[in-house]
Amino acid sequence: MRVLRDQSACPRPPEGSAVTIGAYDGVHVGHQAVIAEVRRRAESRGLRSAVVTFDRHPASVVRPDSAPKLLTDLDQKLELLAATGVDYCLVVTFDEARSKESADDFTRDVLAGCLNARVVVVGEDFHFGHNRTGNVTRLSELGTELGFEVQGIDLVDESGQATGTGQRVSSTRIRQALQAGDLAVADAMLGRPYEMRGTVDHGDERSRDLGFPTANVSVPDDVLRPADGIYAGWYERPDGAVHPAAINLGRRPQFYEHAPFSLLEAHLLDFQGDLYGEAAKVRFVERVRGEARFESVDALIAQIGRDCDEARRVLDKP
Repeated sequence: MRVLRDQSACPRPPEGSAVTIGAYDGVHVGHQAVIAEVRRRAESRGLRSAVVTFDRHPASVVRPDSAPKLLTDLDQKLELLAATGVDYCLVVTFDEARSKESADDFTRDVLAGCLNARVVVVGEDFHFGHNRTGNVTRLSELGTELGFEVQGIDLVDESGQATGTGQRVSSTRIRQALQAGDLAVADAMLGRPYEMRGTVDHGDERSRDLGFPTANVSVPDDVLRPADGIYAGWYERPDGAVHPAAINLGRRPQFYEHAPFSLLEAHLLDFQGDLYGEAAKVRFVERVRGEARFESVDALIAQIGRDCDEARRVLDKP
């Protein structure tokens, strides 16, 4: 996949392109269904396939006080989009000026101008442009003028089948499931385990004193954290090595009465080594229990041992 970050260097493929547009936060199974249709249309008509997305979530500019936490940062989103097999991904800088651009101008500049669109595929509830005034109907009208056709497709459920509005996959539903600790629902909609990325920092080393050293992973504030608790999951190092892990996401009530935020700590099972300064990818597979305060530190240590055993059991399942 060729990533385009500068519209002044747009390819404007002479054969034209099949395009979709969206924030694509999470690149979930609903997004994947839309992109699959884009690729199908492109292949059947000899076009290039393209995704137009943004360098940040548009809500972070339009309504920053209520903008959702991200399911994927930009790097992970681009990796996931590349895995779909599309030819191009145009990353549009979404700033104050872009937020005030009309749907008509965006269509002429980006879709027709930059990508020479011949087919535009979007979800049936698609909206874009200043004040979200653009929709499938308006896009179709512009397509008649500019030479592309528009397909609004039904949204899908967790299995990828078209559904009504009740159980359709959405980034909002995934966030709600993660915040409730319901990984089964969230991961089904994502089509993979939820992943957080960050750098391993030095912590207060309490976990080492307890006999279960952890990688203290510093995660950007704009990334969504699942519900506090203990999880079984996987930890990937920069060299691609993946290790089973017992993950603690929480405020450590055993030691702190009022911690200001939750920490992400991963104990790599049966591993010894220095992880400080490394980039880490932490994948959540199953929630083992909620966070709790115990009668004593010894009771906490005993519970951590049981948590590690449970994590092994979960991760050993076929």
